[in-house]
Amino acid sequence: MSDREKQEFLLLEDGTWTEEENLKPLEQIHGFQVRPGFYEINGATAFPNGVNFTVITHSGTACELVLFHRQQSVPYAVIPFPEKYRIGSVYSMFIFGLKINEFEYAYRIDGPDQPEKGFLFDKTRYLLDPYARAVTGQSSWGQKLSPGNFYKARVVHNNFNWGEESRVAIPLKDSIIYELHVRGFTKSPSSGVRHPGTFDGIREKIPYLKDLGINVVELMPVFEFDETRNERTVNGKHLLDYWGYNPVCFFAPNTSYASEQEYNREGRELKKLIQELHQNGIEVILDVVFNHTAEGNENGPVFSFKGIDNNIYYMLTPDGHYYNFSGCGNTLNCNHPMVRDMILNCLRYWVFSYHVDGFRFDLASILGRNEDSTPMNKPPLLESLAYDPILYSVDLIAEAWDAGGLYQVGSFPSWNRWAEWNGKYRDDLRSFLKGDDGYAAAAAQRIIGSPDLYPPDKRGSNASVNFLTCHDGFTLYDLYSYNQKHNENNGWNNTDGSDDNRSWNCGEEGDTANPEIRALRFQMIKNACLVLMCSRGTPMFFAGDEFGNTQFGNNNAYCQDNAISWLDWSLTEKNHEILEFFRFAINIRNQHPIIREDTSPCSLGFPYVSLHGTLPWKSDYDWSTKMIGILYAGYDPNTHCDDVLYLGINTYWETLEVTLPKLNDTHCWTPIADTSRGVNAIIDHPEYLHQGSYVMNPRSVVLFQMIPSAP
Repeated sequence: MSDREKQEFLLLEDGTWTEEENLKPLEQIHGFQVRPGFYEINGATAFPNGVNFTVITHSGTACELVLFHRQQSVPYAVIPFPEKYRIGSVYSMFIFGLKINEFEYAYRIDGPDQPEKGFLFDKTRYLLDPYARAVTGQSSWGQKLSPGNFYKARVVHNNFNWGEESRVAIPLKDSIIYELHVRGFTKSPSSGVRHPGTFDGIREKIPYLKDLGINVVELMPVFEFDETRNERTVNGKHLLDYWGYNPVCFFAPNTSYASEQEYNREGRELKKLIQELHQNGIEVILDVVFNHTAEGNENGPVFSFKGIDNNIYYMLTPDGHYYNFSGCGNTLNCNHPMVRDMILNCLRYWVFSYHVDGFRFDLASILGRNEDSTPMNKPPLLESLAYDPILYSVDLIAEAWDAGGLYQVGSFPSWNRWAEWNGKYRDDLRSFLKGDDGYAAAAAQRIIGSPDLYPPDKRGSNASVNFLTCHDGFTLYDLYSYNQKHNENNGWNNTDGSDDNRSWNCGEEGDTANPEIRALRFQMIKNACLVLMCSRGTPMFFAGDEFGNTQFGNNNAYCQDNAISWLDWSLTEKNHEILEFFRFAINIRNQHPIIREDTSPCSLGFPYVSLHGTLPWKSDYDWSTKMIGILYAGYDPNTHCDDVLYLGINTYWETLEVTLPKLNDTHCWTPIADTSRGVNAIIDHPEYLHQGSYVMNPRSVVLFQMIPSAP
């Protein structure tokens, strides 16, 4: 509430508000006492004696507020905004006597109907408030809006008690990001939770997350979305838009992710989840989709933005059709001032109302396109987000490409604030780790923080989010179990999903009982895990990778609300050695600051980071190089000792003898992890390498630590 608004309401000692004498009804419309509202407060906001409604339409010529009893589709009241209640493009009206638990609302807006010019006004169409804090109509997962029904909004109490909570404030360089889907994380009966597939289900798994060692959870889309869009049946399975990348409203949480109906308190369960994650030292990042909406193209529905200002909210061709740089039918016109303001207001809302710690922006390159679709050098939206005072302490992470061919990894406009999903890390490391020729030099650059993409003097140590897997593509287990995608169950004859997987099935496609192949797959998973956790930048992995979860070769499981996408928690026992290795690798990263950043010089004179081959200090990698070594060195202020680690990566299918950098007479090397040792990959006792050499087994990764020589 602004200072001007506070002057019109007095806060009493018990925390309630009372109106001053100058806030009284001015007139009556259809039996409702009304007056001009608070134009600076977007959406619908409850006050002790009524509700304020504000809606913006640039080209609309008239606006009506429509009120419904709960879960009804026939209105009980239609209240036109008097023209004198309009200032510029803003209609605002305060209605006295409304109780928020007794109604739902929508708008009807009149104006020109000229699709070729981008105008789609229809005074009979009910429209969802873009600033709605809760959306009705799809509270039960997978249930389509009933015929004759439509989206409506509710007013929400914003009185959640956050207590004495303070922000966790983990720098990106110290973060370990765990990407998960709210429903799929606990929907399987194997999860053992009381509230499967919900925010509360995740909350029940907090002890597991804490024990795993991650400190950031990235939630796939939680904005209200339409999972029934394009629903269909394939091979007897009901397919939905399961992932959630089709937003209906940016300010409202997805009500079907709550374990129970939260009438007029929507978002409470999500806030409780965030609160408890924070109490356990875990931050929350939201995956946000500001590149398109569920209204689709000219063949899609009209339920909100199209009917309010279609030609402003979307990028349109000269004849009124929709540019489609999202691959989903339309493209949000993010750099129009009205749309830019809405996005800023939305992100601020999630920060101060939900205490969110950061955002990952889906297809973020779209956010840098001009209204005519061309890329901009200094996109106003991206700059505004970088410098916004409310957002200044939260993480901003870009998926630095879009479906229109704009690829900006390493060149995304950043103002030294934006981090990026490093797609080149994924591609180069996948290729190198499976033994492809020509990737050693590129892989080494990715492991040491991609300084060729993100110069440290310009981008610091927070620019690169390193990942080998995410929701989009193979799981880590499938990466080493399948040579090709197997998306037949999606219904597109296996034509959807990426063909550039850089995967390897280790000798047999799919599930196998061959113990040698299974052992090799486990070894390759451990290789990937250890390299990821020993890379400069911010590591991220997909939920379930830590225990070998599979999607059975499906690399585009966006529509699979079933066992293909749901985590199989029984694998935590079956593949326990993978889970334990992930815990170990995460702990190693947390224990050794030298992996994450330059600390202070070590007494041996080693540089902070250096590259090596089978011989120390030799990094003239050529096309056939299959072995690289990374040396991290520094002074650990926690132990007050030198800290030196050497990561050796042998992707060759034969053994290689590696000579490690020479230490002084009082120290020697010891391996602390060797992925080729199977269930004994974690080495918990010193093995003193006085000669400084080590035979690396085929396709293995070994981590060495400098320790005092044996007495």
